[in-house]
Amino acid sequence: MAVLLWVVLLSAGVSLSQAQESFSKLPDIYKKGVELALSAINAHHAIKDHFLFLKSIHQAEIEAGFDVVYIYHNIYLKATKCKKGTENVDTTTCAFRNDRPLIDCAICYKTYAGAIEEEPKPYVSCVHKPALTQDMKKDRIEHCNKMGYISGSPTLLAVIS
Repeated sequence: MAVLLWVVLLSAGVSLSQAQESFSKLPDIYKKGVELALSAINAHHAIKDHFLFLKSIHQAEIEAGFDVVYIYHNIYLKATKCKKGTENVDTTTCAFRNDRPLIDCAICYKTYAGAIEEEPKPYVSCVHKPALTQDMKKDRIEHCNKMGYISGSPTLLAVIS
């Protein structure tokens, strides 16, 4: 029994370290979007647990010239055993919970010189994965494409439409 518990604890630690490793390998421009999504989730009044980045599902970017880049990033976030609001959370000690559904987030935003621009307002759409429909996915992509058109750029996410 003790061996089984040890294996479970080790596998949870490996899963957490892999998630943190995949976040650390993201380019800074994508990390900023993940941080937007995490801020939105962790600020939501109904969320009780601390969430962490689990993995990227899809990334797309359009270089519009003059150091302007439009970013689309689809990610999974996963609940941890740490409670929301805990200060100075050491993310390496917050084990993932396997009794909560993943949260699927789509983030799109405009950057200038590597910084997220306030206009157009960054778009963050996060939904529990079981509730996410194909129509919702389509609406996300359409919304992000419109962001690009507002600024007069080429089709933002033509590669995923």
